[in-house]
Amino acid sequence: MAARTDPAVEAFTTSIGADYRLHAEDIAGSRAHARMLRAVGLLSAAEQRAIDSGLRSIAAEFESSAFIVEPGDEDIHTAVERRLVELVGEPGRKLHTARSRNDQVATDLRLWCKRRCRELMLAAAALQEALLERAREHRRTILPGYTHLQRAQVVSLAHHLLAYFEMLDRDVGRLADCHRRCDVLPLGSGALASTTLPLDRRRVATELGFAALSANSLDAVGDRDFAVELSGACALCMVHLSRLAEELVLWSSTEFGFAELPDSHATGSSLMPQKKNPDPLELVRGRVGRVVGAQVALLTTLKGLPLAYNRDLQEDKASLFDAVDTTAACLAMAADIVRVVQFDTAAMAAAAADPGLMATDVVDHLVRRGVAFREAHRLVGRAVRAAARRGCALDELTPADWATIDGRAGEAAVVTLFDPARSLARHGLEGGPSPREVGRQLTRARARIAATRKLVTSLAGTHGRAG
Repeated sequence: MAARTDPAVEAFTTSIGADYRLHAEDIAGSRAHARMLRAVGLLSAAEQRAIDSGLRSIAAEFESSAFIVEPGDEDIHTAVERRLVELVGEPGRKLHTARSRNDQVATDLRLWCKRRCRELMLAAAALQEALLERAREHRRTILPGYTHLQRAQVVSLAHHLLAYFEMLDRDVGRLADCHRRCDVLPLGSGALASTTLPLDRRRVATELGFAALSANSLDAVGDRDFAVELSGACALCMVHLSRLAEELVLWSSTEFGFAELPDSHATGSSLMPQKKNPDPLELVRGRVGRVVGAQVALLTTLKGLPLAYNRDLQEDKASLFDAVDTTAACLAMAADIVRVVQFDTAAMAAAAADPGLMATDVVDHLVRRGVAFREAHRLVGRAVRAAARRGCALDELTPADWATIDGRAGEAAVVTLFDPARSLARHGLEGGPSPREVGRQLTRARARIAATRKLVTSLAGTHGRAG
């Protein structure tokens, strides 16, 4: 292009506002690239030392917030290179040898995604640990389990909290899988067709901690599947956080009365002095839309792109960065709230004392006495309707009443089934809510957290000099 680009076009196409935060990854990738260029004879030792010194100085400027973005800096890559030339002169102009901004930004973004995957895994583990510690306190705290938001059966608070632990464990697994998908070096792919120069891509991969090399240069520069996967992992994690937030919002309402947020984690009403609002939880619940929207935005950006690189891909970062930042902040807030929320165990026990929660126990009792399940279900349904007609609770039916409903009920045994603590203890199947089984789940949960932290340490240890 001979003519200068119109300033309005320059302003419209600049990405420095979004990709500025990739400066650490850009500098790490550039240092590794320069060392490789020296190793293959494309830079002299003196040139490589000058470049490395300049890049370390630029990194220090970023760390101290002294780096100045100039009006002509289109993106973080041109900004770093421009400053490098200012510091070291002609050697700085050689840094871009055998490199395109296409494979450069793909490398930077993969490095960033790997680091953030690990950070999110640790943030999820921190929330899991908070849930685990509260669950340990409440192995025998009884409350109703719900389906369709209707009281269903007796469970423990520990079992309920550990359900969210399992959701987060799947989130950790998705993030680990995403980390593996990010762990591919695209540098060396050039703009789209690699280069005729004798690069040593494996050396760069080792230095930067990548496990594999991209297999196809056309695909490598246009691939953002890893970003979609990370945004997707964030979206599903946020859905889980939103569900947890929703339950705590419900539980802290007067209608439930199962929980209360301390004043430090709630807000007052500007009009009604009696109100205590669960605003942090509502914001966790509300922000899921931003993260789900980020994944949709990324998918929409990619859906019609021909090979190889297109400028549309510049739009990947704002959505991805916001999704990751929002998820990290919500994980931290959720962990904080789980640590401080106050549970009203008396209110939970009172709700769980509803004899209707043990109706299924009676069905199981009849099944053990040889009644077919469908018939047992029908008979207990008759008992429920009989109690309703009489205006009494299910546990107020007498042995004679049960004998009238069906002689196989074992009348004397049936009336002993309506004890919430005993009902909880009876649900001891693997994966169930009995205190003994929850104890096993707590042990497993502690091991899962340790495994996550060990995995993150291992992944970080292979991250090379870019770590």
